[in-house]
Amino acid sequence: MKNSVKHEHEHAHVQKHPFHLVDPSPWPLVGATGAFLTTLGGVMYMHNYEFGGYMLSMGLIMLLYTMAVWWRDVIREGTFEGRHTQTVQLGLRYGMILFIVSECMFFFAFFWAYFASSLAPTIEIGSIWPPKGIAVFNPWEVPFLNTLILLLSGAAVTWAHHSIIAGNKRDAIISLFITILLAVTFTGFQVMEYTDSAFTIADGVYGSTFFMATGFHGLHVIIGTIFLTVCYFRLANNQFTREHHFGFEAAAWYWHFVDVVWLFLFVSIYWWGGS
Repeated sequence: MKNSVKHEHEHAHVQKHPFHLVDPSPWPLVGATGAFLTTLGGVMYMHNYEFGGYMLSMGLIMLLYTMAVWWRDVIREGTFEGRHTQTVQLGLRYGMILFIVSECMFFFAFFWAYFASSLAPTIEIGSIWPPKGIAVFNPWEVPFLNTLILLLSGAAVTWAHHSIIAGNKRDAIISLFITILLAVTFTGFQVMEYTDSAFTIADGVYGSTFFMATGFHGLHVIIGTIFLTVCYFRLANNQFTREHHFGFEAAAWYWHFVDVVWLFLFVSIYWWGGS
């Protein structure tokens, strides 16, 4: 009788499907609250409300904490619990593709604002573009150098991907380290460029569209660098195999997206828009 009950109990916990039914988690609610506080705090801060800065800081801390613990749970489920079957990985790939599509729409809004302002400049800015008094950047100096750096980083992350598929851990670690080094270098040059800028985000429509587009791209570069750094340590700890490395694959897709957006920024804003 006891053996029969034990057998029924074990049989009840056998998963008969390839899907992953996630356990209840507080992180979606915490993340949504952090996003709300970040948005509201950011708007209040820009309008000089007293508690805007505190609310913005609290929202960012909540978002960063949620990212760390939620992705920690995902790594545990996929790496140590074996929940990420081929079917689950396919769903994750579709999810990452949809996320990148939403990011494309995000940057599309900035490009729309830039071209709407530059193709038909209003009389308030002298009916010319760039507006009179704006000392634009030379596209063939730091912007072109950063373009080369990002293209090299894209090649390096592709090298890392092929090395993982080939089971060559040494080359994967080296190429991924090169990618991260190039990403940090890009951010350093971007900060240097902002420091030397002759205009600010408050300098009319040119300053606002320029810094919103390039600034959000810089934020995505920083997020992508963190993404790749986490993958580097996971790779060093043997958490990626030839068949099971979607975490790195998602980071590589995201990084290629960052590369492509920068090419559009360089051609449209730095080169064409600054001429």
